[in-house]
Amino acid sequence: MRVVIARFPFDLIKTEVQDAMKGIKPEPITGESVLIGSRHYPVKQVGEVITRQDRRDFTAGEVSRALTRLGFTCRAATPAARTPLEEASDLLHGPAIPDGNPEV
Repeated sequence: MRVVIARFPFDLIKTEVQDAMKGIKPEPITGESVLIGSRHYPVKQVGEVITRQDRRDFTAGEVSRALTRLGFTCRAATPAARTPLEEASDLLHGPAIPDGNPEV
């Protein structure tokens, strides 16, 4: 199937993508991911392997669309865990009265 990633056309087949990812250890997932075999890979890692291009040359969305068209299951990015500093900042900027109820 012909897909376009970073303005370049690629003729990809699902089995070719699976073969290309065999033996490659998945990196930690910080954004969008794709299930290939029984492993979840970051889509940018897969894009780099199948296109042989630098990850900065394409978006995760481009690769996700291409892999979805090939029949792979892609997942959207999950919200990042909040740091203690972000939690404290929210507490300091929160309402002066808990739950907005002055009787508490």
